[in-house]
Order: sequence, then structure tokens, then C-alpha cells
Amino acid sequence: MPTKSKAMKKELPIYKMVINDDDQTGVNYIALVDRPAIEVNWQKFNNHQRFKVQDAERRIISGALMVADMPIYRYTPQRGEFYVVFDKETIYKIVQKYMKQGFTSNVNEMHDMNKTVKDVYLFESFIIDESRGIRTPIGYDELPEGSWFGSMKVDNEQVWQEFISTNVFKGFSVEGDFGLELDQTPIDAELIAQIDELIAKLHTIK
Repeated sequence: MPTKSKAMKKELPIYKMVINDDDQTGVNYIALVDRPAIEVNWQKFNNHQRFKVQDAERRIISGALMVADMPIYRYTPQRGEFYVVFDKETIYKIVQKYMKQGFTSNVNEMHDMNKTVKDVYLFESFIIDESRGIRTPIGYDELPEGSWFGSMKVDNEQVWQEFISTNVFKGFSVEGDFGLELDQTPIDAELIAQIDELIAKLHTIK
């Protein structure tokens, strides 16, 4: 279910999301969504990122897929309230595993596995890395180091006409299975303020 906009609470625990090479953890699908979708157990994350129609003639949509180190509010009956983050090392592993497994055509609508989408696929993907000269594309809010950015080709005429050109679908949302590790690293007040500002900004997007 979608979460409400809220400032980051310093007292809540933060968990790092982790994956392993030898099990089923990782990102398996990317959904086209109308708003952020966050559910428990089978994890679905959007990080409140919108895509843009990069080229209407060639049917290309582009945007951030995962934002490094952005705390995402969660609630489960077992743990209560907490935050999860994907650090840049984990995102690197996620992208490598996702590509190795050939999941670039695994796309669905609104995280509904009964609505998998044909002829929509990730054809361009990179991780923000200043040391390699890979920066946030012009026209997008600057992303932290280690964030995952990508472009999809939409050859499905129905999806384009009904959902993309009419702005019904507004964002990418990754889904998959992840482990949790408690993050003991203290967060300073300046970083919390920056995170709050970013969250507030992203939530103003309609």
C-alpha cells in the first residue's frame, strides 16, 4: 500500500537490504505504476521516482530505478515502524544479478503478476559513478552515487496509448526478495535534513 509523506524519524531503526548470489534474492521484475507501491514480504519499491518520456517517437521512457541510500519507510506487525535502504554496493550487486539472469523483459503493470507486459523491455541501464564519468542525465534531479538509472522501450501499442501517453503510469517500481541487516551507522542531523528535503520534494510530484 502507498505510504504517507513524512519527515524522517531519527528514533526508528534502519535496515540495509541485502542479496546473495546463490539464492533467489534480488530484483526480478520492474513494474509500471501510477504511484509508489510499497508492500511487505514480497518487497516492492519505487523510491518515489518518476520516469519521463525521453523520446515519444521512438517510445522511450527513462528514469531512476533505485536511489542509493534513500531511507524508505516501512511497517510490519513483526517489526513495527522502520526504514530500509539500498546502499550503492547492494545496488551494484542487484543490477549485476538482474542482468546476468536476463530479466530485462520482466515487466508488469502495478505489481500484478497477472498483468505481465509484452514488448516492453529495459534496453539501457547504468549506475551513477562519478569516477567513471557516469553522471545523472541532464533534465533529472541529481542522483546519489551508486543509484540505478534506466530506459525502457515501449513497443506495446496498447500500453503506450492507454498508460504512457495519457500519463496514467508515472514511474518505475522494482520488486524482488531481499534480506535485512540492521544498520548500526549513525545518521547525522545534516543528512536527515537533506533526506527530509528530498522526500518532501519527491512527494510533491503529481
